Amino acid sequence: MKKNFTLIIGLVSLLSFGQIPAGYYDSATGTGYTLKTQLFNIISTGTIDPGYGALYTTYLTSDIDLYYENNGTVLDMYTENPTGPDLCEYTYGINQDDGTGGTSECQKYNREHIIPQSVFSSATPMHSDAHFVVPSDKYVNAQRGNLPFGVVNSVNWTSSNGSKRGSNLNSGYSAGYTANVFEPIDEFKGDIARMYFYFITRYQDQVAGWSYDMFNGTSNQVLTNTFLNILLTWHLNDPVSQREIDRNNAIYTYQNNRNPFIDNPDFVCDIWPTQCATLSSQEFILNNVAVFPNPSKNGEFSITTTAELKNIAIYNINGQLVQEIKNPNAIETSTYKVNNLATGFYMLQLQTENTSVTKKVIVN
Repeated sequence: MKKNFTLIIGLVSLLSFGQIPAGYYDSATGTGYTLKTQLFNIISTGTIDPGYGALYTTYLTSDIDLYYENNGTVLDMYTENPTGPDLCEYTYGINQDDGTGGTSECQKYNREHIIPQSVFSSATPMHSDAHFVVPSDKYVNAQRGNLPFGVVNSVNWTSSNGSKRGSNLNSGYSAGYTANVFEPIDEFKGDIARMYFYFITRYQDQVAGWSYDMFNGTSNQVLTNTFLNILLTWHLNDPVSQREIDRNNAIYTYQNNRNPFIDNPDFVCDIWPTQCATLSSQEFILNNVAVFPNPSKNGEFSITTTAELKNIAIYNINGQLVQEIKNPNAIETSTYKVNNLATGFYMLQLQTENTSVTKKVIVN
């Protein structure tokens, strides 16, 4: 969930660390897979499994909408519209899946295993681990099914908030896989990536025995190169939000363990430094970007870059997406135009095939 940006990422870290029990990560002193094992020991010791049915109780504090509509309804990543009214609005205990409905969106909500439960044969405690089992529209959950998460190239289905299913884009940071995948909206890509990093750390003593297209059969890297690159990119492009921090704290009260990659996002690149460095080295593509005039006086500005842009996204200071231009057309050589912005401070995210960069923009 994209609620914070580069200029306030330090504040995010302070906020998240402020909620961690004293000494919780004292033994997390290593790097690479040594650090991953240390985190496994921390988050696997003294845990509680409240049971699958208790997830609905956990969701009453972990997954309520206090961030968008701010009305206490179910926060579902597959139908939540970050910039306007949701098509689907669920109230806990009223629209819960009872074995009926689910033939279209907005009928029922249920429990979505971000890592499909078929991967681990619905065994406990994975089956009821709220750190990666989330409330979801029943119909959208079924459309995702057991598909891996990836970058959709050719769309064959889209949810009400823009989450989509289709063949994976076999190029750029998602190269190496061509079958169908499911892609959430940008707002929740980092959330899902950090759920995966939690899962492959929390269950690293078992995961090598599980078969899944995203996994490589090891207990250290766990993910194939393709899916590791996808999740690392999502993690880096979509920083930890207050919603994730609050969710982590709420789940801790029920399970007595935490998602370390929300508490300290740097753990990700401390464990996979080579892959992070490779992804970061691609940022030179967007180093020579000019945004002008800045400040803008009429809600309009231009972007010049030699890179071919795939997406232009503008976020307000609260982290809400206010405008998005997919596959923008240059009005002249290497120049793109953005307009119709109200007075305010914005973060401009520019994406190419392989990487992204964020710029600050002011409209007076």
